[in-house]
Amino acid sequence: MKIFKYIFYSFISFMILSCDIQEEKLVVEVYETSKSGNKLTKLEDYSVEVNSDQLSKVVLKPTEERQTITGFGGSFTESAAYLLNKLSAPNRAKIIEAYFGESGAKYSLTRTHMNSCDFSLSQYSYAPVEGDKTLEHFSIEEDKDDIIPMIKDAMKVSKAGFKILSSPWTASPWMKDNNNWVGGKLLPEYYDTWALFFSKYVSAYKNEGIDIWGFTVENEPLGNGNNWESMHYTPDEMTNFVQNHLGPKLKTDYPNVKILGYDQNREHLKEWVDSQFRNEETSKYFDGTAIHWYASTFHYFPEELQYAHHKAPNKYLIQSEACIDAEVPKWKDDEWYWKKEATDWGWDWAPEQDKHMHPKYAPVNRYARDIIGCLNNYVDGWIDWNMVLNKQGGPNWFKNWCIAPVIVDEENDEVYFTPLYYTLSHFSKFIRPEAKVIAVENSDKDLMITAAKNTDGSIAVVLFNETTMSKNIALTLEEQNVEIHIKPQSIQTIKLLNN
Repeated sequence: MKIFKYIFYSFISFMILSCDIQEEKLVVEVYETSKSGNKLTKLEDYSVEVNSDQLSKVVLKPTEERQTITGFGGSFTESAAYLLNKLSAPNRAKIIEAYFGESGAKYSLTRTHMNSCDFSLSQYSYAPVEGDKTLEHFSIEEDKDDIIPMIKDAMKVSKAGFKILSSPWTASPWMKDNNNWVGGKLLPEYYDTWALFFSKYVSAYKNEGIDIWGFTVENEPLGNGNNWESMHYTPDEMTNFVQNHLGPKLKTDYPNVKILGYDQNREHLKEWVDSQFRNEETSKYFDGTAIHWYASTFHYFPEELQYAHHKAPNKYLIQSEACIDAEVPKWKDDEWYWKKEATDWGWDWAPEQDKHMHPKYAPVNRYARDIIGCLNNYVDGWIDWNMVLNKQGGPNWFKNWCIAPVIVDEENDEVYFTPLYYTLSHFSKFIRPEAKVIAVENSDKDLMITAAKNTDGSIAVVLFNETTMSKNIALTLEEQNVEIHIKPQSIQTIKLLNN
């Protein structure tokens, strides 16, 4: 009888303990940005709606790891840096802190341009002297008034630091077959000079106390419609330049500096990675591939991204540029950024067969959908374009107006943080470099979700509810769970804390 009682009470104790385990709640913090007004707001109450019998089931699978995160961020352009110089010291500091400080977005991966681009005040090159094959007259003096001070200010407030990816829009016109800033190709006789240019740039920035993490070989090698600075390559021409000129030069001078190929829209990604990673000889100097999002306002090209990853699974795949283009910023009008009213270049200029890829869209939706879509398809870094623009969407010497997450009125010293700033922060602030993207099981086709496990053990889950209906979510991690309510048209980051 004693043995029977012992077994009986042991069984009861086990069942009680099992129930306690099953009912153990996840410890979380929830941050939300919504059309209704939240701006990366920490929610004190995220409980599900009373009497709700519909729960979207989300199961995290931290043992199923995917790519390692390189980072998130935006770009140091001459336009952005020039505008910061126009603002009062407090507003300048406010913007730098918002992007790089602990209280802000904590940007970890950035980009800048080498020589001028459309978001410069004028056209310039660090090598202006024609025929200067050994680049004796190379100088980054043009950057010392604006871009370099902006980078240094960011370095001062960034606790963890950030990587800088630099991209040329064009070589000096005298190095090209058309002797022009726009279009044309690099003359073979200047291949070694142009490779030396990259090395000189690293040295010059290092002398300023700034390390360059990597390069893209050429911004938009397919061209930009011959509108502003550009230089054309075919896939095999770029591969040849890297394999026989740029790669060996950087390997000798700066072996830790990364080289990313392509750097344009995703619809042509396959042919570029096929060339770059054809064999060991072609691929040995390529550290990865860079991509842009301008081929569509809604489609993030998952098949192409997966193809690029499987072609070179140990290489970087970084989204290096994105912005709301062909629009003048809407000043202090948060609601517009949530409405499907924006149009892009393709609305007017895309070939007829491609126009279906460029419908009107809501800017917040485009950002949230693209970043989540990228992370769920092996992209490891995501970089926005200009960090700061003015109410006109410039300055831009070509008048190619665009929108940045932060808009300023430089004449009246005012700053507007658009909903795009908060959208980006949901990723950059909580998914940190070296985090591992993990698998997620999601029962709701109308809810976009991605998740990553940080090196400190925390897990960040980003959810995007594009619909006009609120949703209730049952989030499960192993034997723990929590139920969370998400508003219509909103983004949430759920930070799962270590117990």
